[in-house]
Amino acid sequence: MICFPNCKINLGLSVTEKRPDGFHNVETIMFPLPMFDIIEIIMSLDKKTSFDTTGVNIGRDWENNLVYKAYQLLEQDFSLEAVKIHLHKALPMGAGMGGGSADAAYTIKLLNDLFDLKLSIEQMQAYAAKLGSDCAFFIKNEPVFAYGKGDKFEKIKVDLSNYHLVVIKPDIHISTPEAYSWITPEIKKTSLKKIIHLPINKWKDLLLNDFEKEVFARHPEIKLIKDDLYKTGAIYASMTGSGAAVCGIFEDQVKIKGKFNNHFVWTSY
Repeated sequence: MICFPNCKINLGLSVTEKRPDGFHNVETIMFPLPMFDIIEIIMSLDKKTSFDTTGVNIGRDWENNLVYKAYQLLEQDFSLEAVKIHLHKALPMGAGMGGGSADAAYTIKLLNDLFDLKLSIEQMQAYAAKLGSDCAFFIKNEPVFAYGKGDKFEKIKVDLSNYHLVVIKPDIHISTPEAYSWITPEIKKTSLKKIIHLPINKWKDLLLNDFEKEVFARHPEIKLIKDDLYKTGAIYASMTGSGAAVCGIFEDQVKIKGKFNNHFVWTSY
């Protein structure tokens, strides 16, 4: 069986407080994007579970990969038969777009179908949440207002179907724990849940990502990407998540200039 895990962008990201468990509470809008990895899982004829990858190099420590961990998590409760898992990695690493989380969530969904486990959406979300804060998002894979550690969801209406999206990621990897260490949490006066319903041309000064200030100071080339997207005509542009990717929203189709040739570039058309 085969599936195509997609990624997401964050529309705004507020870090509101540090929790006693060392994690942080956040507010953000998670929005799925049609950018994909590929996962294939088949039964193992030699009765040995294996995991291999192609595409973007993610290293050889496959026992710590979230895809393999997802298999182990279900295998503990359901004594799954041995399988061969192949991940073709196309989504960029360290982008803040949840590619690894999506791979884990889709592995759970694929194993649920392959072995007819009859897990409900809620049960699959509970398993996914054990693997990472935003993994559970990809089970339903629809726009949500996320809060808590980013693992509590409230369905929200966000329609970008009439707009063109551009995602640009330079060859920079930002560690999520390190990025959080740079932030001073603050409860905002206005919730992102209210701001997201304003016209998109009002988002620029209101729908903010708390990571930008500190990330831009350490990696000014990421700020230049955001500035260039606005110069090119974006009505909204922002870093997505805590990673290095920047997303721009355009009213019309746009050709991205050659200055981004050395970066990962994706457009929605």
